[in-house]
Amino acid sequence: MYARLIGTGSYLPGLPVTNDDLAARGIATSDEWIVTRTGIRSRYLAEPGTPSSELGLIAAQRALKMAGLAATDLDLIIVATSTPDFIFPSTACLIQGKLGNKGATAFDVQAVCAGFAYALGIAEKFIRSGSHKKALVIGTEVFSRILDWNDRGTCVLFGDGAGAVVLEASEQAGILATAMHADGSQSGILNVPGQLCGGQVTGDPFLRMDGQAVFKFAVRVLADVAEEVCQAAGMQTSEIDWLIPHQANIRIIEATGKKLGVDRSKVIVTVDRHGNTSAASVPLALDEAVRDGRIKRGQKVLLEGVGGGFTWGAALLEF
Repeated sequence: MYARLIGTGSYLPGLPVTNDDLAARGIATSDEWIVTRTGIRSRYLAEPGTPSSELGLIAAQRALKMAGLAATDLDLIIVATSTPDFIFPSTACLIQGKLGNKGATAFDVQAVCAGFAYALGIAEKFIRSGSHKKALVIGTEVFSRILDWNDRGTCVLFGDGAGAVVLEASEQAGILATAMHADGSQSGILNVPGQLCGGQVTGDPFLRMDGQAVFKFAVRVLADVAEEVCQAAGMQTSEIDWLIPHQANIRIIEATGKKLGVDRSKVIVTVDRHGNTSAASVPLALDEAVRDGRIKRGQKVLLEGVGGGFTWGAALLEF
């Protein structure tokens, strides 16, 4: 029994915000500076008051429509997010309520930019165990809420958005292998070191990053985990039809593809238009490539992410 992907969906809020738009807002940056270092040309930013659950809801509805399922058919809902609406209840429960589903298992996964890979791997295990049959997996983020807009080294990198997939139990090939890892000793190179305590924010409530350290770590583990899932499925990386890495930085994407020996034409890239949408980046790119016809049934697709924690994971699937 496999967990087979039968629907994808995504949502980007509002209109694209270009690099020139950010510069016009008073951020000490330029289009050339951002593009040269990251490959990012624009991103989407949610309006104030628009929470992660709203973005995730729309992506979920689109995925369910493609799958031909009603929300009441679901028995599992997992949401990957680092920017939940509340401390609790979970964003998964909030989306469940908005969809009109009652009774399905629902919970959040917090693995930052590797969150979707983690959530997909967890959903696959639930389905293969036989305990659940139809799952909705969502990555949704409003990272604009945790950015220091005076720190040009981080604020220009991120955007808001959501992506979702629907999985069902099937005897046909589906998710062939998954892997999830973490190394907490590297938590200091990418984090938001603040919290709420006694009604007050303590520590630093904004995202902080050591860019060079993240780059080196990300390229190494993304290559390693890709090879791991291919070996688990009895495949070579050269047999991959499409690679969808976490959309953080074009340099990381290109370095990972080169290390794996995957031709640039087989790598799905959306970071130039979406920026880094954390847990939403992989399902956003997946949905775009499915809907524009690049990804076709029967093809092998490798999804992978790496994020603060440090966390990393991958899933190899036959679409």
